Amino acid sequence: MSENSQKTDDVENNAEESNEHENVKSDVEAKEEKSVEEKLVESEDKLLRSLAEIENQRRRFEKEIKDAFEFGSFNFAKESLAILDNLQRAKIAIENDQALKENKDLDKFLEYITIIEKDLINIFEKNRIKKIDTRNKKFDPNLHQAMSEIEDEKVETGSILQEMQSGYMLAERLLRPALVSVAKKKIDEKDGKEEKKEETNLVEEKKTPI
Repeated sequence: MSENSQKTDDVENNAEESNEHENVKSDVEAKEEKSVEEKLVESEDKLLRSLAEIENQRRRFEKEIKDAFEFGSFNFAKESLAILDNLQRAKIAIENDQALKENKDLDKFLEYITIIEKDLINIFEKNRIKKIDTRNKKFDPNLHQAMSEIEDEKVETGSILQEMQSGYMLAERLLRPALVSVAKKKIDEKDGKEEKKEETNLVEEKKTPI
């Protein structure tokens, strides 16, 4: 083999080795670049998860503060209703007292009580405490508590006939149910006697030995 041919072969071999080296280098760089991109994606994912957890903790903290505040407000509001109840009872008692009716200053005294009553109601309303309306309403177990049933054919069964004690809401939460009397269908005497007769027959049948 001539010297020139040997040199040519050496050059070609070196070129091939150089190309292989470049290819290996490119693969390594590509892997490194991919690895960096993956790390960036992982870091971004971890960051987003951390931010989401922080946001959840913030919301839980705000809810706990709100619940604690509303719980304290609820108890305070519920106890404060007793003041209004007693004031209204005193007003009714004074108005119905025969001896006090002869007092010339009675009207002025009742006027003062009415002013105090209105002030209390305004304070309640400013703090989201509102009276439950029972006028021309049907009984709702979520808002009312039935204390008695009264037979009345003039109104629909379940209609509220009388309010014994006012009910109140604190925002959307029931503070105290309204105590009411509810209308019921009048039972016909004939139907009532037949029902009693059927009950008696059932009792007698149970007593009869087999």
